[in-house]
Amino acid sequence: MALISIYTVGRLNHPYDHPASREFYQVGNEVYRQATKSGLIETFSPEGVPFPEETVKGKGPPILTLTVWRNLESLYRFTYSGQHIQALRDRSKWIEPYPEKHLSYVVWWTEKVKDVSWEEAFKRYNYYIQHGPTSFAFDFKHTFDENGERFLIK
Repeated sequence: MALISIYTVGRLNHPYDHPASREFYQVGNEVYRQATKSGLIETFSPEGVPFPEETVKGKGPPILTLTVWRNLESLYRFTYSGQHIQALRDRSKWIEPYPEKHLSYVVWWTEKVKDVSWEEAFKRYNYYIQHGPTSFAFDFKHTFDENGERFLIK
């Protein structure tokens, strides 16, 4: 059975040691706890990852996440419910506004956790930027099932 991966990218409004950034990480820890109960399988640390500057312009420190989930439905439900949806609503307190047409995340299917990497995430992200949503790289507005067919999340 295929797994689903998601890469997210943004920039903090303030340096890491600013009170607003500290609040972001406190909320993030709570959100992470919810994620582990919602279908999250693996999280990849961004520490030491060379940040591709072209993915998002801005002044603040980069925020990157890369995770693997049991299925698309559990990822979607987590994203748009509970503490995570509240964090999305509050994101302007912590995250720089996105430039027009900026992609803040990309999703793709994978067979094995070991096939997921930062290099793969950047490749999928750049593919989406260049080609738009396909079964290779997509978003929640344009979803595909693990066989590459258009799919509506319910």
